Amino acid sequence: MEKLIQITSGRGPLECQWVVARVLKAFLEEAKHNTIEYEIIHRENGDENLTLKSVTLLLKGKDLSLFLKSWLGSVCWIGKSTFRKLHKRSNWFIGIFELENVKMTDFHEKDIRFQTVRSQGSGGQNVNKVNTAVRATHIPTNETVFVQDSRSQLENKKRSVIRLKEKVMAVYIQQLERKLKETWSMQMQVERGNPVRTFSGTDFKKNYEDKTFKKRRNALKNELKNYRNDVN
Repeated sequence: MEKLIQITSGRGPLECQWVVARVLKAFLEEAKHNTIEYEIIHRENGDENLTLKSVTLLLKGKDLSLFLKSWLGSVCWIGKSTFRKLHKRSNWFIGIFELENVKMTDFHEKDIRFQTVRSQGSGGQNVNKVNTAVRATHIPTNETVFVQDSRSQLENKKRSVIRLKEKVMAVYIQQLERKLKETWSMQMQVERGNPVRTFSGTDFKKNYEDKTFKKRRNALKNELKNYRNDVN
């Protein structure tokens, strides 16, 4: 099973971008613990170091739906801004959404057309003498890269595959992000008041959630005891 997930600050301020980076770390640690494979498809850096505006992940695993049940929606961090210490706000929200009904772009090396050409510019004795540079074209999308980093044709070919994949996926992600931005405001307005997860403090500690009925049961017992005392 595969799912495409985006963790995003939406139109949130710098503090939300910081939260995205911290949530990403917690998310990947938990995914690894649950033997879920992941690949970072795209990331948009934030306005300061160690911040992210958004990150898109491809997840692979057997129990993805169960794992994501406790993640999808809005996530809240409770704490004072480290960027604006006098800011009164203490609740910061980001969103984690599944990009549904979206077909992943398949990228296979067999769909690449390679062309070896002579390197351009200065670069040693091989320049303009030996065809060491590589032009790679992804036939389905017609995206192209030109690589002449190394004097080795084989090394340039390997690098061209990596860069071409990044280029193809970047175009694909841009299309996904345009779609996500159309629904971002509506999704956050609905889910902002009911976060699926809450973290707090600069150490980003997950708030304890009592999933048992012990606390509620004890409260009911006390209410019943008080009621009996009032009756007597």
